[in-house]
Amino acid sequence: MMFENEEKQERALLVSVDTGEYDAEASLLELKELVRTAGAEPAFTIMQKRPSPDTATCLGSGMAEEAAELVKREELELVVFDRELSPTQIRNLEKLCDTRVIDRTMLILDIFAQRAQSREGKLQVELAQLRYMLPRLSGQGTALSRLGGGIGTRGPGETKLEMDRRHIRRRIGSLKEQLEDVEAARSVIDKRRKKNGTVTVALVGYTNAGKSTLMNRLTQAGVLAENKLFATLDPTARALKLPGGKTVMLIDTVGLIRRLPHHLVEAFKSTLEQAATADILLNVCDASSPEAGEHLRVTEELLQSLRGREGAAEADRPVIPVLNKWDAVEDPELALRLPGAVRVSALQGEGIEALLQAVEDNLPEKTFDTELLLPFAKSGLAARLREEGSVLSEEYVPEGLRLSVRLSERLYGSVKEFEI
Repeated sequence: MMFENEEKQERALLVSVDTGEYDAEASLLELKELVRTAGAEPAFTIMQKRPSPDTATCLGSGMAEEAAELVKREELELVVFDRELSPTQIRNLEKLCDTRVIDRTMLILDIFAQRAQSREGKLQVELAQLRYMLPRLSGQGTALSRLGGGIGTRGPGETKLEMDRRHIRRRIGSLKEQLEDVEAARSVIDKRRKKNGTVTVALVGYTNAGKSTLMNRLTQAGVLAENKLFATLDPTARALKLPGGKTVMLIDTVGLIRRLPHHLVEAFKSTLEQAATADILLNVCDASSPEAGEHLRVTEELLQSLRGREGAAEADRPVIPVLNKWDAVEDPELALRLPGAVRVSALQGEGIEALLQAVEDNLPEKTFDTELLLPFAKSGLAARLREEGSVLSEEYVPEGLRLSVRLSERLYGSVKEFEI
């Protein structure tokens, strides 16, 4: 006998408090997509305009009561706020609504936890979750102390809270160490790529812009491509051959979103920086979305902030706007407003040649192979060649050091007198 084992979808009330800081309606639409991606059904929405969020319940007291009545009447299992809530607000709202209350950050962290596949992705998500949770343990001491019920049980509650805090801090320290190891290993690979003259091209952009579909179209990478937010969390790197014959490394990266929780930016910093420091960036957006211009801007801003950490020298890397899903576009003016933009449809395979040509046109300094003979008096130059170029082979001969090297034009200029 067989039984259906499908989990019943949680039904959620979505709440937005519009204080004029950002486009609350666009953000609420995005929250609906996030809730669906997390596996719940956005059943109802409430929006309230306020000069600032209420310190106790985020909503005004009258609207909070209405929300609680709606939750009880419709038997909703979840309330999701489109902003970050304080521990006090969550506690008050849960008491009032008698159901679980989460905020935008918790929702995004939950989606990331569902999606992470690689060891690094899982470590990054857990680190972000624990960093978010740590300050929210405060104030739970009273709830914990009630577990024993009655006088004299307060101590164990507070002790448990301190133990939880210590455990979380220890775990955060352990996760940071493990991530540092992963980053060090990747740094070695990146250095080797640079030394070998490998050019990296990163696909960046708003979540659900079609980056993974484009990656699959360009490299047959077999990356999971779903019509869901954050379908890709783990960077995938594949070789991509350009029309001129040069092969570059194409990297697919985690999708971005407006008001991405800073806990996630911090935890995924190494992954995001890998994108920000690529030689060429393809800023992919869903051109059929009315928010396309905003999505490109959000991505560009986050990349600028990440590149800022890398230094000004990194800031002049070419960024090519890629207008994906062009076959479904209703506003052809969009391309005219973006100099250098390439129109493609990753799904249909349209515009791919133009995109490959744009990548080729933006390649960094050309490299080429040559043979050098350095006299013994100049053998110190070999160290610079190893550091800044790529030494393919070397041998000592009676006249000095003979090298087969791959060099940039700039480096070649300083050693061309020794060319054989």
